[in-house]
Amino acid sequence: MAALKRRVGLGLLTAYGVGVMVGAGIYVLVGLVAGEAGSWAPVSFLLAGLIAAPTALSYSEFATRIPEAAGEAAYAEAGFQSRRLAVLVGLAIVAVGIISAAAVLRGGVGYLISIIPINTQIAIFALGLLLTLVAIWGVMESLSLAAVFTAIELIGLALVVWVGFSGPETPPSEVSNVFVWGGVGAGAVLAFFAFIGFEDIVNMAEEARDPTRTLPRAILYSLVITTLIYVLVAAAAVRVVPLDLLRGSEQPLALVWTTVRGGDAAFLAAIAVFAALNGVLAQIVMASRVLYGLGRRATWLSAFESVSASRQTPIRATVCVGVGVIALSLSVPIQPLAEATSSILLAVFVLVNAALILEKNSNPHAEFRVPMLVPVSGLVLAMGALVMNLLGG
Repeated sequence: MAALKRRVGLGLLTAYGVGVMVGAGIYVLVGLVAGEAGSWAPVSFLLAGLIAAPTALSYSEFATRIPEAAGEAAYAEAGFQSRRLAVLVGLAIVAVGIISAAAVLRGGVGYLISIIPINTQIAIFALGLLLTLVAIWGVMESLSLAAVFTAIELIGLALVVWVGFSGPETPPSEVSNVFVWGGVGAGAVLAFFAFIGFEDIVNMAEEARDPTRTLPRAILYSLVITTLIYVLVAAAAVRVVPLDLLRGSEQPLALVWTTVRGGDAAFLAAIAVFAALNGVLAQIVMASRVLYGLGRRATWLSAFESVSASRQTPIRATVCVGVGVIALSLSVPIQPLAEATSSILLAVFVLVNAALILEKNSNPHAEFRVPMLVPVSGLVLAMGALVMNLLGG
């Protein structure tokens, strides 16, 4: 039977992680975080990155212990000694990937039709099919295209940062200039969801070269790079846009551009399309690898443990995920489903941190090890974020 090939290096894996995290969400999230934290929004993003760090480190250690596709499922199985829990966790990750991709695909098409007059249904089907075919074509081709999309995203964000720091500064009001932990903390909870995506990297474990060295570095590099980007973008936005306008804006980055340069910022809508395509492609690739990994854990999923001998990709799993993404995006109201994905992912973070605590107790040796305080902190923080997310929902 053909198997996945180890061809992906550190650069592409890091770009993949950055691209997943710096997705279309940054184009709306800055305004929401500023609504909570005021001019201290950059601190909220920095705090959110620090909150995500322990769980990212837990994933990094597990990735060296068990470098498999279906990473979270394998981690749950190792920690809790339960094949059923492993399959449940894996299916939850597949569902999250499909729902997230469907929501982002619909959002990206929304930006596209604001630039090009095209039927929404046709655009969703065509783009979904195209991205599924790219994912089938090959992992190097998929991640290389994702890296190009990521570069386009970062160019757009760099332009926003440049404009924000080159324009005249808006004098902060006395209220917005006061550091309030409550507002900064609430902003950090919102900003935390902008960092979800680092966990996707571990599901590329069977296609990564030297995974025990590459995966931890890719996870940590992508988290650090993304945190820096978010802090700079948020700082640029609150520097030049009055907070009253920023809080109520659904396109805060376009507002940064128009405030300083005037005119419109249609090019940011085009960049948002690329950001969406990047997010969809990344989720299709990730979810198909998880489904492939589940094929060896459940007989009723064994059909997905199949890799094309010519393309070295799990074609059946990729087709299944791609069809699910297109079907959901075309027919199902995405918002309530998408809102549930955050809670599912946070529950998985809780399980992964708990599993690492159990695994470290039973088998303390690993090539990359973090102190026990790391998964304990990750467990507490993920549990707190889950409770706040459920209460907020």
